[in-house]
Amino acid sequence: MSKKNYIIPIFIPHQGCPHDCSFCNQKRIAGEIDEVTQKDVDQLIHHYLQLFPKDAVNKEVAFYGGSFTGIPIKNQLQLLKPAFEMKRLGRIHGIRVSTRPDYIDEERLDLLKRYGVCTIELGVQSTDDRVLDLNHRGHKREDVFYAAGLIKKYEFKLGLQMMVGLLGDDRDSIQKTAKDILSLKPDFVRIYPTIVIKDTHLETLYRQGKYAPFSFEETVVICKDLLLQFEENHIPVIRLGLQSTEDLADGKAIVAGPYHPAFREIVEGEIYKEIIEKKLKTVERDTGTSLIIYCHSSIVSKVAGFKQSNKKYLINKYGLSKVIIKHCLDMPKGEVKVLSIFDENL
Repeated sequence: MSKKNYIIPIFIPHQGCPHDCSFCNQKRIAGEIDEVTQKDVDQLIHHYLQLFPKDAVNKEVAFYGGSFTGIPIKNQLQLLKPAFEMKRLGRIHGIRVSTRPDYIDEERLDLLKRYGVCTIELGVQSTDDRVLDLNHRGHKREDVFYAAGLIKKYEFKLGLQMMVGLLGDDRDSIQKTAKDILSLKPDFVRIYPTIVIKDTHLETLYRQGKYAPFSFEETVVICKDLLLQFEENHIPVIRLGLQSTEDLADGKAIVAGPYHPAFREIVEGEIYKEIIEKKLKTVERDTGTSLIIYCHSSIVSKVAGFKQSNKKYLINKYGLSKVIIKHCLDMPKGEVKVLSIFDENL
């Protein structure tokens, strides 16, 4: 069976960006990448199409990094033309770009619409003007609302990105950003914990003792609450945590901060641990009791927790003999059922 979406990623790091945001070093995050040309785009599309299965349902070219609509018009056209031609021929089905809220206007959107772009992601990061200013974002909250409204008016799909733990951030500013994003009703969201990357302004502040990243534990709790808020409002969170790269994975790029390659898995595990503990309050048990947890097959690993952490936690905290997780296709995907047994042979 074919998976739903196949992405052809094209990275244009730092192109079009008018500012060096406090947290940003695109070369460290995305790796050393030369300037992308029209020929490069054409070759990448053909390369990926050869790798995709013939029955791939949805194939999309995605321009990541930088601020696409900040690139000179002639350069935007050079990058878009090969993707648009492949879309016209039916070889791909969509094109998406990422940009800044203050680089959106009717002229730019007219161009993107004309060349087949379907989705626009805005790097919002925060809607607290003080936080935006401290992190050298160069735009205001009002720019976010204007850009999002215009993108929706032009009937593009809208994606919004937010960050947790920026310089000046606290629980209130993060919740304010989440509330604003919810009010804009995007088609999807990405959530990134703030990491101190080498050769950034944030690293300088960190070395000077003027910035302290959120702890890993606090970031997990905050992101757990954010994920639940967006899911309850039917807004998909398509990424939670930084995409792992070679520099990030081996730690060469990271100075400090709550980075983990399985960050989302850890957050989702915490959600199910909380659900299970609530249900345990209504389940009769004694020391040595075994628990059976039923859930849909698609969430077994989340219920078990990262590296079986939930199972270990429950056994240690409640003096259980064992925790058995059984999948049940008839159960709704987000629900779990907890039963206790006293006969460990069952």
